[in-house]
Amino acid sequence: MRIGYLDCFSGISGDMMLGALIGAGWPRAELERLPARLGLEGVQITIGEARRGPFVAQRVTVDAPPGQPHRHLHHIRAMIERGDLDAGVKQRALAVFERLAAAEAEVHGSTIEKVHFHEVGAVDALVDVVGAVEGLRALGIEQLHASPLRLGRGAVRSEHGLIPVPAPATTLLLRGVPVELPDIEAELVTPTGAALAVTLVTRWGSAPVFRLTGVGVGAGGRDLKEQPNVLRLLVGERESEAAGLPSRRVAVLETALDDENPQWVGDLVPRLLAAGALDAMTIPTTMKKGRPGLLLVVVAEPDRARALAELLLRESSTLGVRVRTDERYELERRAARVATPFGEVVLKVAMLPDGAERAQPEFESVREVAERAGRPLREVAQAALLAWERERAGSGSAPRT
Repeated sequence: MRIGYLDCFSGISGDMMLGALIGAGWPRAELERLPARLGLEGVQITIGEARRGPFVAQRVTVDAPPGQPHRHLHHIRAMIERGDLDAGVKQRALAVFERLAAAEAEVHGSTIEKVHFHEVGAVDALVDVVGAVEGLRALGIEQLHASPLRLGRGAVRSEHGLIPVPAPATTLLLRGVPVELPDIEAELVTPTGAALAVTLVTRWGSAPVFRLTGVGVGAGGRDLKEQPNVLRLLVGERESEAAGLPSRRVAVLETALDDENPQWVGDLVPRLLAAGALDAMTIPTTMKKGRPGLLLVVVAEPDRARALAELLLRESSTLGVRVRTDERYELERRAARVATPFGEVVLKVAMLPDGAERAQPEFESVREVAERAGRPLREVAQAALLAWERERAGSGSAPRT
C-alpha cells in the first residue's frame, strides 16, 4: 500500500499542501492546468522555490483577477461537479468543502448553504482543496497519516476585524484531533488546511513503518524566526504489507500491582475487554523489596488508550499507567463453521504469509458443543479440526495446521 505521512511540525495550509505534493513528484503542469479544468477564468498559478530555514521548499501562489463574486456552497458544489475531474476527486473535494462550511456555519450561527466563501479566498480554497485531492490521487497515495498539528497563537485580521489564532472555524474543525499550542505568534493551521487534514487523514500520531520513496516540502507564506515554516510530505510503501504481512499501530498499556487483591484483578480483565481492549493479560512478577506482584498488560486501538487508562486508574490500586505505541504484525483471519458428530463448531482460520491456512477451534464454541453433547473438550476440538481438513481436501486444497 502506498502511503503519505504529513509532518506538520509547522502546521498546514492549502498552499503548503500543494507545494509538498509538487515536491513529492506531482508534475507542476498538472497543477497549473487546474484552474482551466475548474472553469476559473483568468486565474494563474505560480510555482517557485522559497528558502525556509535550511529547507528549499516549493511555494505555490494563486493569482485571481479582481472582482471575484461571493460564492456559497452550492456555487462551489456546481463548479466541482462541472469540472473536468475524476469522480473520486469530486467526491472527496466536496467532502472537504462541506466540513469547512459546517464549521463556518457553526461559528456564525448560520447554515452551511448560507455560508459564503470570501471573494479571492474562494478561488484559493477551490484550487487548494481540489489540487490537494488531485495531487494525492496522481501520486497514488491510498492512505494519508499525519503528525499532531501545531496551531500557533496571536491574532489575524479578517473581514470581521481581529480574530484569535487558531481561528474559530479551525478550532471547531479540529475537535478530536491531536494538537499542540506552541508559543509562536502565527496562524500555523488555516481553516482550509484544517478541513483538508480532518477529511483526508486516516490516522494521527507517529509514522507507521514504511519504505520511504519520496519527500516533498511545501513553503508557507511567512518566514518564521522560530522555525522553518514548511510542511513535509513523506511518501512510501508499507514494507510489511508489500511482503504479505499486514501491520498496524496498537497502544500497549502496562501497570504493575503489588498491593491489589488478585481476585479483583481477575475481575478487571474481562471488564477491560468489554471496554474495547483487543487483549488483556496478567503476568506474575517480583517487585521491589522482593514483593510478589502482577504486571497487567492491555493491548488496544490507539484511540481507546485514554479510556482504558482511566478505567485502570479508577478500578485498581495503581498510581500510574505506562502507554506506548507498538507496530503489530497480523495475519489475515476469517471465521469458518464445520459440522462434527457433536454439533457445529466455529473455527478461526488464519492466512499465513506463504498463502497456507491454519485453523484453530474457537474455545467458547468448543465448550458449548462439548457441554451439550456431554463429551470432553479435546475430543470436540479434534473432531472440528478433522472436519475442516476433510472439507479442505474435498475442495482440492491440502490443509496445513
